[in-house]
Amino acid sequence: MGPMRKDMTTHKAELMLVPIMIFLSACGGEPQPPTTTTAPQEQAEGAKMELDVTSTAFEEGDSIPARYTCDGLEVSPPLSWASVPRDTQSLALIADDPDAPRRTFVHWVIYNLPPDARRLPEDVPNRQTLPSGARQGVNGAGSVGYMGPCPPSGTHRYFFKVYALDTRLGLGDATKEALLGAMEGHVLAEGHLMGTYQRE
Repeated sequence: MGPMRKDMTTHKAELMLVPIMIFLSACGGEPQPPTTTTAPQEQAEGAKMELDVTSTAFEEGDSIPARYTCDGLEVSPPLSWASVPRDTQSLALIADDPDAPRRTFVHWVIYNLPPDARRLPEDVPNRQTLPSGARQGVNGAGSVGYMGPCPPSGTHRYFFKVYALDTRLGLGDATKEALLGAMEGHVLAEGHLMGTYQRE
């Protein structure tokens, strides 16, 4: 077979392969790259709902009245929250000051609040176990219950953070760190209210 005839034969063979390749592609004959979309369930599990935390004593970003600080009666402020998920088994609260000089100072720790609780009244007593069955942990001074804002200088921010959990927690005199560790993987929703305070 001469070179010219061989080239013509090769060209005809290539032309015959074209419709075959098109047919295989249309029928799914060509392998398709795997898709990497995230399953809806995985997206839902990673997302957390937001609680709406409020107080009748002060609004978000406002100054906390002296009544709730070391310059006043140092009673705990009234707090409320809404939008609690249906599967909530307990609620927890942490109040702290990230503007403290050396490290974040913890002012309040509560856990195992009943799932149907929607508020804390003013002046929660500083005892380990509350009538609702909720328990109070240890604040930054090493005592149980609420400790009011008392910044050494300047204006500090105070965050009252509420968490909805899918379980109840078996803790004793819990610190903030112990509570955060126990809550890991169990938070359904969270929210906060921030107030400020500066001593005169």
